[in-house]
Amino acid sequence: MRHKLDKVRENSSEELIKRLAEIRESLFRLNFKKALGDVDTVGQIRRERKEFAQIKTILRGRALGVEK
Repeated sequence: MRHKLDKVRENSSEELIKRLAEIRESLFRLNFKKALGDVDTVGQIRRERKEFAQIKTILRGRALGVEK
C-alpha cells in the first residue's frame, strides 16, 4: 500500500486534480449501480473513496506547504 501512495505523490497537482474528477465520475456511476441492486460494487466504492481521500489529503498538504 505504501508503494502505491508514493506513486501517487510523484504525480503533479494537475494530474491529481484530473484523477479526482475521474474518481468522482466513477463514484457517481458506482452509486447508481448500487442503487439498482448491484452488491458487487460496494468494495469498489470503498476503494475509490479511500483513493479520493488520499489524493485530497496530498493536495491539501501541498497547498499548506507541508507536502512537496
